[in-house]
Amino acid sequence: MGIVLKQSLSNTMVTYLGFAIGAVNTLFLYTNIMQPEHYGLVQLILSVSGVLMPILAFGVPNSLVKFYSSFNTEKEQDQFLGMMLFLPLLFIVPIGVISFFANEAIGKLLSNENPVVRDYVWQIFLIGISMAYFEVFYAWARIRMKSIFGNFMKEIFCRIGQSLLLVLLWLQVLDVPQFINALVGFYILRVAIMKLYAYRLRFPKLAAVLPSNWREILQYSALIILGGSTAIVLMEVDKVMLNNYLPIENVAFYAVAGFMATVIAVPSRAMHQITYPMTAEYINANDMKSLGELYRKSSLTLFIVSSLLLILILLNLQDLYKLLPSDYSEGYIIVFWIGLVKVYDSLLGNNNSILFNSKYYTSVLFFGVLLAILAIGFNLWLIPKFGLQGAAIASFSAFFIYNSLKLYYVKTKFGLQPFTKETLKVLLLVLGLALVFSAIPFSFHPILNIGVKSILISVVYLLILYKFRISEDIHAVLHRYLRRK
Repeated sequence: MGIVLKQSLSNTMVTYLGFAIGAVNTLFLYTNIMQPEHYGLVQLILSVSGVLMPILAFGVPNSLVKFYSSFNTEKEQDQFLGMMLFLPLLFIVPIGVISFFANEAIGKLLSNENPVVRDYVWQIFLIGISMAYFEVFYAWARIRMKSIFGNFMKEIFCRIGQSLLLVLLWLQVLDVPQFINALVGFYILRVAIMKLYAYRLRFPKLAAVLPSNWREILQYSALIILGGSTAIVLMEVDKVMLNNYLPIENVAFYAVAGFMATVIAVPSRAMHQITYPMTAEYINANDMKSLGELYRKSSLTLFIVSSLLLILILLNLQDLYKLLPSDYSEGYIIVFWIGLVKVYDSLLGNNNSILFNSKYYTSVLFFGVLLAILAIGFNLWLIPKFGLQGAAIASFSAFFIYNSLKLYYVKTKFGLQPFTKETLKVLLLVLGLALVFSAIPFSFHPILNIGVKSILISVVYLLILYKFRISEDIHAVLHRYLRRK
């Protein structure tokens, strides 16, 4: 876990910096500079682009990580990389042609409840392409065990761009349509920079010959579109479906609450950038002992961090909402349900990596289709009944079933499960801290309340972890830090 922890910590710092910028944008700049309906429009454009991205990428980011280490010669690697560069075009070109000729119909489909969406079909498509090829070049860097720069571009670059554009909007240099078009430009610039970086690590020598196992690669990529990308898609589809039932400003309200909960996923995202290729190597080498150890340690580490983040967010939420415009203050239940989804995701450790990189990857197709059916069904049922809260409950219900099935499947096929007695200790510790600190009144200014409460909870939590050595990896990090003091 040494290389995992080292790169994960670096990636976590970069990702949290990105989320800090995102927090300023989401909680303060967007909510105070843009009208809720305009903010909802921006969120909808990005969400539909996020839904489109895995389809346009054609499973290439996953295929790059899974198959690259299986090629032994530079010639084979060049054949493989060349195929990966052009594979997304199999979807991008026909979807682009369809979008051109059916622009009016697509706009009408997206704007049943909110007509303003009709004029932004091409912006959605361009951002979707940029997101797709960014993930391709990011995976290109990750297979070289170089994930930090790509993580910077993924988490920080476009958020800084949004900050600058919001300031220009506030200064009335831009209007809302110009803001959206400029945002498209930032996504295009991001993928261009990432391409240059990836080519610097390994410049492609295009070969006219496909790799010998091209059919297997093509099949895997196609299945990943339907299965492995579904979880990514369905974290955005709730906002897309809200657009069809409620006025567009509700997308903004949901996005703000959802953003708070997604902070919990940051350590998981950071760790997976390095555990994903390591998992592929262990499976290709049939090293089940190392795979099992990685599974358990990644689960425990992520559960420790995500559980702390969940109680920090929930216990500070009332004070945080006092700092926002009143329109955004009804999201407590949304944060709770989406937060539970993120903690459960973290508890799985590198479960997804095991499934995607094994011979059982076709099972991801079944689980993904099931998740899609469940999520869409739950949203169709619960949004008309409960509005924003219904969308959050729908997401939790679908992902709870989905994650439970994946846990059971890996246990059945590999004989591996991520839980240890330390997992139970962490759960009891988190519940105890939540009960104690929820009963302690903090009656200062909201910002002071958040700061004091967060520091006290974090210090008590980390001291108990250190004292009882619940996680050897976290104990080692804390020990090194305390020795420096």
